[in-house]
Amino acid sequence: MKSLRPYRFPPLSQVAAASPAAAAEAQASLADGFQQGMERGYREGHELGLAQGRADGLADSRTEGLRVGREEARREVLAQFDTLSAPIDALIAGLRQLQADYQGALRREVVDLVAKVARQVIRSELALQPVQLLALVDETLATMPPAREGVEVFLNPEERQRILELAPDRAARWTLIADPRLEPGECRVRADGREADAGCRQRLAACIEQLESHLAEDGEEVRQ
Repeated sequence: MKSLRPYRFPPLSQVAAASPAAAAEAQASLADGFQQGMERGYREGHELGLAQGRADGLADSRTEGLRVGREEARREVLAQFDTLSAPIDALIAGLRQLQADYQGALRREVVDLVAKVARQVIRSELALQPVQLLALVDETLATMPPAREGVEVFLNPEERQRILELAPDRAARWTLIADPRLEPGECRVRADGREADAGCRQRLAACIEQLESHLAEDGEEVRQ
């Protein structure tokens, strides 16, 4: 800001000693000087205010511009990252699905193999000791209400004949009935109008179901 030079008023003694015309002229000169000082001060203050306003506005605009620029750059980087990561995410998802399919197929193969081996073992055991079917009958009857009348046991004809030959005393506790529709290892129990499956198939199916459940839980833990 330009420095202002103070206006020095003439001494009152000089003003009083001057002629009326000179006094009037001095008064007019004083008024003009005051007015010029006011105008000059207003003008310089206005110019200084404009300059300061421009400087403040420029600083604020620059700060806002930097903020907007950073935000726009961040959005562009995120958009590019999403564009680049989309194929990678799809590839990872495909690999995970492939792994899940492979593990599922492997579990099914394991279950099928276990079931096949179990059926062969059961068939071999029953071929050697068909009387073991009577133990299954005992277990089944234990889960049913006590029978007031005779118990009927339906068996494969060949197994029925071998049980009668190998364990006639045990077989005499029930009425053994030959049923050609039943496969070896299968039998049904009927008592007081109630009937239950006492064969090996449903027991094996329950064991296989438990095995599948355990394998599925292990697969979920591995994926997590």
